[in-house]
Amino acid sequence: MNNQKQQKPTLSGQRFKTRKRDEKERFDPTQFQDCIIQGLNETGSDLEAVAKFLDASGAKLDYRRYAETLFDILVAGGMLAPGGTLADDMMHTDVC
Repeated sequence: MNNQKQQKPTLSGQRFKTRKRDEKERFDPTQFQDCIIQGLNETGSDLEAVAKFLDASGAKLDYRRYAETLFDILVAGGMLAPGGTLADDMMHTDVC
């Protein structure tokens, strides 16, 4: 009798599935800021257009994750540097 086990065949090209909870998004407030400021600058000074833009982009962008950055942009016009001044190297908007 032969006590050796035969190797089972395997499929080539197998992919490992990851769970959605294990996939982490990168925290990137500068990219979020660029998207928001670009949209606000395109709308101009029309507050109805600004409100429509913020409602529409709320589905794509994670306002809850970037709440502090969104608050800085809507109140001060851009991201704040340490000390409470606007960062010089970042984009700014007049809609604030």
